[in-house]
Amino acid sequence: MSATERITLEPGKRGGRPCVRGLRITVYDVLAMLAEGMSEEEILEDFPELENADIRACLAYAANREQGVLKVVGE
Repeated sequence: MSATERITLEPGKRGGRPCVRGLRITVYDVLAMLAEGMSEEEILEDFPELENADIRACLAYAANREQGVLKVVGE
């Protein structure tokens, strides 16, 4: 399963936010845990349904979204 296949969008789930493999865990949830200083191991311990590849997919998803931001500050 590729990183892009791991991130799903379902209108009725979590307000249509991007989730991991159809679970109720959003990309935001994973990124917020990482930002708070949790290690991948701690996240996987708290959410055993996640896999290492899911965390990397969330990071890749965020990087791709960031790359798509084209607003130039100051213009």
